[in-house]
Amino acid sequence: MTSLNSPLYGLALHTTSSQLGLSLSDFAQETYTKTWEVDRELSNYLHQYLLDFIAPKTWQDFKFIAVAKGPGSFTSTRIGMVTARTLSQQLNIPLFGVSTLAAFAWFHQDKYDINDPIPVQMKASRGQLYGAIYTKNTEGNSLNSLLVDTVMMPEEWEKKLQDLQIFSQPLITPSALGMTANSVLKLANHDWQQGKRPHWSEAIPFYGMSVVTN
Repeated sequence: MTSLNSPLYGLALHTTSSQLGLSLSDFAQETYTKTWEVDRELSNYLHQYLLDFIAPKTWQDFKFIAVAKGPGSFTSTRIGMVTARTLSQQLNIPLFGVSTLAAFAWFHQDKYDINDPIPVQMKASRGQLYGAIYTKNTEGNSLNSLLVDTVMMPEEWEKKLQDLQIFSQPLITPSALGMTANSVLKLANHDWQQGKRPHWSEAIPFYGMSVVTN
C-alpha cells in the first residue's frame, strides 16, 4: 500500500509502432523509460513487460496513465489503447490520450524556439501521409496545435505548409517510436498540472489509415 508520504507517478505506454515504449516518472526525482523491439509480438509480451517495468512499484503508486493514441499501426495502437483504458478503468485514475505526432514533436522540441512552427509528418497508406503542425506554448512546457493530425495527399500537405508560410523541413517519423514514450508522459503531465482529469472513456484512438511499415 502507498504511504501518505510516497510520491505518485505517471505511466505512459507507446505501442503505435514496432517498438514498445514505457515511461514512468514522479516528475521530481525519478524518471525511467525503456523500449523493446516487439514488432508483431506486442500482444504476447506487453502485459509481462508492464509488470516487470513498474516493479517494485504497485499499480496504486500511479496517479494517471498516458497512452499514444495514434496515428500508427492499427493493431498495435488498438492493443495499447485497450490496455491503457482497462488499467485506467480498474484503477479509477485519469487516462490521457496523446497524439503520436505531438509526442514526436515534443521529443525534438529543444531544437525550436517558442514561436517556431514544428511540422511533423508520417507515412500512411495509398500514397497519403499524416501531417500536423505544433508550436511550443509560451511557457515552453507543452505544445499548441496549428494543424491537428490530418491524413492527406503529399500535395495537400505541401500546400498547407505554403499557406502557413512554413518553410522549415518537417520532422519525419521513423518506423520505431517507442523512444518517445517519455514525451507522451510529459505532455500528459502538463495537462494534469492544468487540472485536467480525463475519464478513460475520453481516450479515443486516432487510427486514420494504417501506416505503411515496409
